[in-house]
Amino acid sequence: MRKILTGLALGLGLGAGSMAAAQNVGIATSNPGSLFHNIGTAVANAANAGGLNTTVQPATSPNQFIPYVNSGGIEFGVANLQEVNYAITGEAWWNGVQNPNIRVVAHLMPLVEAIFVRADSDIMNVSDLRGKPMTDGYTAQNTILPQLSAFYATAGMTRDDVEKVSVASVVAGADAFMAGDTVGFIFAHGAGKVREADAAVGGLRALTVEDNSDAALAAAREHWPTAFFVTLKAGQMPGVLEDGTYIAFPQVIFTHANASDEAVYAMTKAMYENAQVMADTFPPFRAFKPANMKGDPGIAEFHPGALKFFAEVGLE
Repeated sequence: MRKILTGLALGLGLGAGSMAAAQNVGIATSNPGSLFHNIGTAVANAANAGGLNTTVQPATSPNQFIPYVNSGGIEFGVANLQEVNYAITGEAWWNGVQNPNIRVVAHLMPLVEAIFVRADSDIMNVSDLRGKPMTDGYTAQNTILPQLSAFYATAGMTRDDVEKVSVASVVAGADAFMAGDTVGFIFAHGAGKVREADAAVGGLRALTVEDNSDAALAAAREHWPTAFFVTLKAGQMPGVLEDGTYIAFPQVIFTHANASDEAVYAMTKAMYENAQVMADTFPPFRAFKPANMKGDPGIAEFHPGALKFFAEVGLE
C-alpha cells in the first residue's frame, strides 16, 4: 500500500510517481454504497486479473476527485460522461474552472437511474410527488440536481413542485428516505444503497418515466444533455415492479494526459478481456459490452494508451 498523502490525497491516497515501474494504480470512486464505488471495485478486480495492482480510493463524489485525477494525483476515476465533459470545459457548476488534462479510457455500461419510493405508498408516478417532501440540495454532488430536474421535466414538473429536503449526497438522500424524512430519493439502479433501502422499508418502487416521447426526452436533455431512455423488465432490479422506461447516461473510466501509455493500455486491455470478472463483482456490468468501449467521448479525448489497444482489437 502506498503512503497516505496530505490534503485531498488523504482521502484518495495515491500518487502517480511509482506507477509506471510497479504498475500500482488507483481508481478514484464515490463513497461505499454508491454506484461509482461499485463500478470502481469491479474495474479494480478486472485490472487485478489483468496484472495491475489496483486500489480503490473513495471520496464523496466526482466533484472532488476529477480535479485530483486531472492533476495526476491518482491514475484513474469513474464518472458519467456529461460531468467529465463539463469538468474539461469548466461549464455548469465548475464555474469556469477547467480540467484540461482529463482523458477518457473507455465507456462502461450505461448508468440507469430512478426516483425510488416505498412500494406500499400511493405514489405511482413522478407527478404524484407534487407537494411531497423529496431529497434535494445534493451539496456534495453537483450532478444530481440536474439529473433530478431531468426526471421532473418528463412529467412537466420542476424542483419547485416538491417540498425540498436538503441532503449532501445520494447516500445521504437514501438515509433520509429510510429515516422517513422524505417520500423518495434518486439513485442509480443496482447500487448497494438501493438494495439496503429496499430491505429497510420492506420494498421499493422505482418510478418510471411516464412520457417516453421524443418531446419528453428533449425536456430531460435540457437539464442533462447526454440523457437517453432505456427499458427495464419487471424484476430486473430492486424496485422495478413493472416493465418501464428510465433515464440513462453514458459513463466512463478516465485518466490524465500524463498517465503512462503502458498503464492505460493495461487497464483498457484488462477491462476488455475480463468483462465476466466485472459482472461477477457487480451484476449491472452484465450490460457492459467490450465492443462499445470506444464510444463517443463528447468533447473529451481518448488517452493514447487506450487508442493503442482499441486499434489492436479493431475498435475504430
